[in-house]
Amino acid sequence: MKKILYGVLILFVIALIISYPAVFIGLVLSFWGLNKIVKAKQSGTKSKSGIAILVIGILLFIGGLGAGGTLDTASDFEKGAVVEEVEPAEEEEPETVEKQEEPEEEAVEKEEEITEEEKTADQIAEKKDEEAAANPGPATEQLAKELGLELVTVSRVIDGDTIELADGRKVRLIGVNTPESTTRTEPFGKEASDYTKSKLEGKQVYLQRDVSETDRYGRYLRLVWLDVPNDLDSESEIRAKMFNADLVINGYAEPSTYPPDVRYAEYFRKFAREAREKETGLWAYGEEGTTKGDFDSSSSTSSQSSQSGTTTGSGKTGGTSSGTDSASSGNKENFKNCTELRKVYPEGVPEGHPAYRPKHDRDKDGWACEISK
Repeated sequence: MKKILYGVLILFVIALIISYPAVFIGLVLSFWGLNKIVKAKQSGTKSKSGIAILVIGILLFIGGLGAGGTLDTASDFEKGAVVEEVEPAEEEEPETVEKQEEPEEEAVEKEEEITEEEKTADQIAEKKDEEAAANPGPATEQLAKELGLELVTVSRVIDGDTIELADGRKVRLIGVNTPESTTRTEPFGKEASDYTKSKLEGKQVYLQRDVSETDRYGRYLRLVWLDVPNDLDSESEIRAKMFNADLVINGYAEPSTYPPDVRYAEYFRKFAREAREKETGLWAYGEEGTTKGDFDSSSSTSSQSSQSGTTTGSGKTGGTSSGTDSASSGNKENFKNCTELRKVYPEGVPEGHPAYRPKHDRDKDGWACEISK
């Protein structure tokens, strides 16, 4: 019987060792510590080592019970701790991504701020330009005076080539003709009128007189400059600053020459050819455009000019006379050669003009006796 009990006890100890090693070790250390303390008392001394062993044994026993008593459980606990430590590291990854995104967002915000600053700078520059145009400086005023230009304010636009000034005067742009958009409508007339409104209405511009003062309707005949040029006859300045030329260049008007106001006729015809080649604006409707002009095959604009009732500054009716060098036959004017013709028409004459003759148009460009430049 004792053998059986000892066997059971040994099995229990083995099971305890396997299942609860920490508890078993704690019990062993506790008994060992108690044994040392008891022996020390019997000998009349204290055993510090026995007390330390007892404390360690008790701690192991309690710790073993709390941890489940097995080494595997303790190992699992340690693994769990490791997992818990790793998981926060995984959670930190989005923070890293967010930190990477923050500089990108900051860069976008900076770009937007720069764009806004640029827009503000552009707006300030535009306002300064408008103020400068509205209030020309002494140097500009002096240059305009020297060039014979008159500063005026455009109150309204009547149509593409006719405007009204703040003082009530009506001005007809000379050398050009835009499609009709008032009493009758021609193709591209409204577009031309809208374009002139966008450029001139409410703005200050400079007027230049050629030869005639007014037409038979009492309208002032003028060239319109958007800004004061340094040279009235510079092609680059004419292209950039003269509104009459601007209309032709952008296909809103055809060149329409009425002597004696022919100072810029050759330029206008040159610009019109360029626009016609590109089929710009009204030239998209055909080679003769959409209104009367110098390029019409049956043009009579210039012949009308001699009877249009234009007046010069002295109040005399403007007209043309060939003097003793030419003979007049009805509406025709005959000149022996270009030398004689240029005495009356310094810039030459377009096809359809009373003085035009094919024999004088050597380059067959529709303009007789023009001065080559």
